[in-house]
Amino acid sequence: MSGSSPLLISRSDHVETWTLNMPETRNAISDASMIDALCERVAAVNADPDVRAVVLTGAGTAFSAGGNVKDMVNRTSIFGGSPHTIYNGYRSGIQRIPIALYHCEVPVIAAVNGPAVGAGCDLALMCDLRVASTKAFFAESFVQLGIIPGDGGAWLLTKTIGRARTAEMALTGDRVPAATALEWGLVNYVVEPDELVEKAMELAARVAKNPPHSVRMTKQLLRESEHQSLESLLQLSAAMQAMAHHTEDHQEAITAFVDKRPGQYRGA
Repeated sequence: MSGSSPLLISRSDHVETWTLNMPETRNAISDASMIDALCERVAAVNADPDVRAVVLTGAGTAFSAGGNVKDMVNRTSIFGGSPHTIYNGYRSGIQRIPIALYHCEVPVIAAVNGPAVGAGCDLALMCDLRVASTKAFFAESFVQLGIIPGDGGAWLLTKTIGRARTAEMALTGDRVPAATALEWGLVNYVVEPDELVEKAMELAARVAKNPPHSVRMTKQLLRESEHQSLESLLQLSAAMQAMAHHTEDHQEAITAFVDKRPGQYRGA
């Protein structure tokens, strides 16, 4: 993709890297072009069995500033119009991103290179795994602008760090530095800035080396476990396991295990 695209795409082996590419707005994600780009890319990855993991990061010094505050001031984009218009704007706009990423079939790893603020914090939470630079911080800062988490942040944060920590972040809007984010379980790793992409890619490679069908089905089970009963999840697990046992990759995996060699998987 060209340098002017809101989302830059590159691929190394079975791992795609998505780079939010609007540094002039600190990678705000409320712009229609960015929303469309993210949602379209999720659909493309879901249809491409050759992609086994995604790394999401930001261009410039920020991961994402979330909503474009200038648009809020000017009451443009999704922030303009009557309450009914704004309601519909959120539903057909920025709220498409959490829905898309929730249904992304491959694991998404956030490489948080800098500030992740408001919806940018929530974007990191929409990913399955998070690696943060020591220069990163997280802020569920909506309340400081007189608004609320409009893109699912209350749900995402609670699922990730629990109610007490979520209340602290959401009700104060204060910054949480990377070290504290690691302590709270908001991120998986914290590394120096020059090690961020390498660590995220290493984590992605650890995912991508596994049979792709089992990775995609495991991610689906993890998502389903958030709202299904144990009995329902066991039934779904049995159905998925039956399919997994009949894949060529399963046979290759157990053969490779016995032979003590890396598996060679085709997604079949």
